[in-house]
Amino acid sequence: MLEHVLEDLFRDADMILHAGDIVSRRVLERLDERDVIAVCGNMDDYEVAGLIPQVRVVEAAGIRIGLIHGWGSSEGLAHRVASRFSENSPDIVVYGHSHIPFWGTVRGQRLFNPGSASMNRHGSPGTVGWLLIDEEEVIGQIVRLKG
Repeated sequence: MLEHVLEDLFRDADMILHAGDIVSRRVLERLDERDVIAVCGNMDDYEVAGLIPQVRVVEAAGIRIGLIHGWGSSEGLAHRVASRFSENSPDIVVYGHSHIPFWGTVRGQRLFNPGSASMNRHGSPGTVGWLLIDEEEVIGQIVRLKG
């Protein structure tokens, strides 16, 4: 059911990014059908980790987007992610790991964490995110999925 909700939600997206924790090659193959740009996360099995990088920088509408999963505790994660891109910084960094949505600036770096599409540990519905790029302005939007 979640797969159908996500298909509908991202049907008209120009680009789909996945910030890791794909978990299995079967899921990765499904994402490849939509040309999803992904990085591996700490929950990905060895097959997935061997097929996709840990860090990527992609361009969309003239905006450079860094993509990374993240690591360690949720506390301080945004600072660690921002520091990873301190040299040759992209315009925005999309990350995951904490499953906690975030849109803001840390250490001068714009960061976006869409959360997690699956229910979180507390049983709340999952979230996904949109990055809307308009004339070199980037707007992050968190979308709460119905539970």
